[in-house]
Amino acid sequence: MRFLQDFTPTDLLFIPAALIAIIFHEFSHGLVAYWLGDKTAQERGRLSFKPWRHIDPLGLVLLIVAGFGWAKPVPVDLRYFKKPRRDFALVGLAGPVSNFLLALLALFLYFLTNLLAPALWDGLLGMFFLYLAVINIGLGVFNLFPIPPLDGSKVAGLLLPDRVYYRLLAYERYGMVLLALLLVTDVLDGPLGFLTDQVLYGLSYAASRPFVWLGLAG
Repeated sequence: MRFLQDFTPTDLLFIPAALIAIIFHEFSHGLVAYWLGDKTAQERGRLSFKPWRHIDPLGLVLLIVAGFGWAKPVPVDLRYFKKPRRDFALVGLAGPVSNFLLALLALFLYFLTNLLAPALWDGLLGMFFLYLAVINIGLGVFNLFPIPPLDGSKVAGLLLPDRVYYRLLAYERYGMVLLALLLVTDVLDGPLGFLTDQVLYGLSYAASRPFVWLGLAG
């Protein structure tokens, strides 16, 4: 886990990167819910790129310090969905998927900067793109864990019987206590670090392929 006392001035680039990651994550939740018929997020101002509409202070601090965290939950009303469980899972999945896509774009820009302006690649611009990729991957991976209220629990809910599924939703808020315990005891550090590294490797490979195909990189 990263600690604030270990930060260098360059590490402060994590802050704008974290804000971008959070905004895209939460906006994607609200947008997919809107596409599926639920306008609750729009009516409450969550279809916005304004950071203060999405930020959870503790989640933001953890995202900057540890590389994974959370934001304010996007309000969702299952009554507006044609297929509530499926559509709720799609809304949940939208956040992590948006983070992985943004990380892929950031890595592509990272390699492009190296090609067009090596000095910038070695400087703040290249570091910003790299941090943007890493923190988006960390946020995406963390939220895919099947622990309420993380997004992965919505996806995993598709496999549960109705009785268990709706009871899980009712007690979702208590999942934060479990998450806090897991984070404080560093239980999640190993799995999160491993999965983040694997996704980073895979997306880096994908982002570099266009340059390799064009003969611009080895």
